[in-house]
Amino acid sequence: MAWSYRKRIKVIPGVHLNFSKKGISTSIGVKGASINFSKSGTTVSTTVLGFSNRYKISNTQSRSKYNSTPSHPNVPINESYFPDENIFSADIHEITSQNMQGIKEAIILAGQQKNELTSDLRKIIRTLSVTKTKKILSYIFLYGFINKDIPKNSDRDIKSQQEAIDQTRKMIEKCYVNLEIDFDHEIKRKFEKVYETFQKLTASRKIWDITSARFQDRVAMRSSASTIVSRREVHFSLKTLPYIKSDYQALYMKNANGADIYIYPTFIVMYTNENNFAIIGINELNFRQTYTRFTETSTVPADTKIISKTWAKVNKNGTPDRRFKSNYQIPVVRYGNIRLTTQTGLHEEYEFSNYELTEEFGKAFNEFQSEFR
Repeated sequence: MAWSYRKRIKVIPGVHLNFSKKGISTSIGVKGASINFSKSGTTVSTTVLGFSNRYKISNTQSRSKYNSTPSHPNVPINESYFPDENIFSADIHEITSQNMQGIKEAIILAGQQKNELTSDLRKIIRTLSVTKTKKILSYIFLYGFINKDIPKNSDRDIKSQQEAIDQTRKMIEKCYVNLEIDFDHEIKRKFEKVYETFQKLTASRKIWDITSARFQDRVAMRSSASTIVSRREVHFSLKTLPYIKSDYQALYMKNANGADIYIYPTFIVMYTNENNFAIIGINELNFRQTYTRFTETSTVPADTKIISKTWAKVNKNGTPDRRFKSNYQIPVVRYGNIRLTTQTGLHEEYEFSNYELTEEFGKAFNEFQSEFR
């Protein structure tokens, strides 16, 4: 009996982002059926047998509460800026924006389809191995020489199975959400500035994820620092999520105590794995770039500026406490600081050894994000 393989796959919807002076719109779907999200509302467009239909399913004339969020100036922040808390985001399943649910479902579909096809591929490879073994055995036990149809049928099956393997591998390569982005010239310039300054920021000698902060009684501890922070070194880079294909790689921020952050032009992905991720509209993001005066008890990174000095044990007025014979000076440095929060539960904070690069990225990001407001 001849072997055959047919696999029908679902069409994975693409995502089209359009940036213009009128605003930003997002379309999700395939040729003939799509959903469009914009400031004026959500509309569904269909084309069947040459007849087009377009109707609105929601209206958002009033400005979003997120769009009215004021931008924060770059102001100096002392250690007391940090609240007494652990710094981490809410459960990943609670963070996704409502109008980003369609993109999330498209990514889930791409992941599920890839897993199904990968499973099929393993089965076909095992079947091919069995077919080749049968052909070899037919010659060993001579019946392949007696009945010429046996090796002939095996050759036909082997060819079909190899074709099925090639076809399945090609389908696996297409299991992604195609992210198409159209920028107005000025908006594109602003985003590419974000891209450029982020790449520079990744070169900071040290990047830390601030995971917690607590108040310290300076007088009782004879210290110049009013806050104790816990931080873990992480890295930033340009990176691509496995199920999104785009001309632009995401701005990747490693998260030390939760899902990693991937920033695309109009949305943020909090990603742990293909079944555990959230998507947040970038217009909902509260982005704050500041600097921190930090009493550095460890080695000062090479790209950090020392702005003053203090003592390991100090009096209330900042002078060295002479009661401690082994008292020594400690550098006070200026680090860059970025805080990302949303009302849906995103809450992350990062510190950078190079303040100037942090400031440059912060200004570029605020200018780009202003296009959403």
